[in-house]
Amino acid sequence: MIAVAFRRPGGFALVLAAFLALVATLSPSLGHAAATGDKLVVTTPAGKHSFSIEWATTPDERSRGLMYRKDMPKDHGMLFDFETDQTVGFWMRNTYLPLDMLFIDATGVIKRIEHNATPLSDRLIPSGAPVRYVFEINGGRADALGISEGDRVAIPQR
Repeated sequence: MIAVAFRRPGGFALVLAAFLALVATLSPSLGHAAATGDKLVVTTPAGKHSFSIEWATTPDERSRGLMYRKDMPKDHGMLFDFETDQTVGFWMRNTYLPLDMLFIDATGVIKRIEHNATPLSDRLIPSGAPVRYVFEINGGRADALGISEGDRVAIPQR
């Protein structure tokens, strides 16, 4: 229980703002990068598939990723932007959702897919080639939609 004494007008608003800031930093789902309404489109031989995205562009956002999440909408994902093509590696530490990881180069070509990465695993998942982006979606979605290596991805400008 938290007890707060208000000694001046507006004190409640200040305490409420401080409390909400604290909750945002402590809550795993609220502390992640916010969804921007941007859409990413993957083009496969079977057609186009659209996903709403959250951006992970800062080192802190990229290191936290989807950790601690318990669920994610079906056609939603997190897009990691490394700004230039480079070899990267991921792991699933503190990540409860099985994920498909799409490793995408700067031209928008999927270079590799890690299917159904094991939740909570410390196993290193390498990109296998230099990539600019990694797009994490719910495990099994790539297979369900027929997404394959070599497919093209249209990534919105930030």
